[in-house]
Amino acid sequence: MRCWANNLFIAIVVLLGTLAMLGACGQKGELYLPEPASESGTPPGADVPTAPPAPLESDVAGASQP
Repeated sequence: MRCWANNLFIAIVVLLGTLAMLGACGQKGELYLPEPASESGTPPGADVPTAPPAPLESDVAGASQP
């Protein structure tokens, strides 16, 4: 035979576990589809800087002169 404190502990653990599972399910906030990209804007990747061009062999110090 279990004592009332043990039964109360089990009930609290089950209740807290159930509430934790219910609180964790689902998305928070509004669900929506993002707007399609407009054609008049800048193309994707336009704000990414490009790497500087590699130096020519004649510009490299110590290169042999023909």
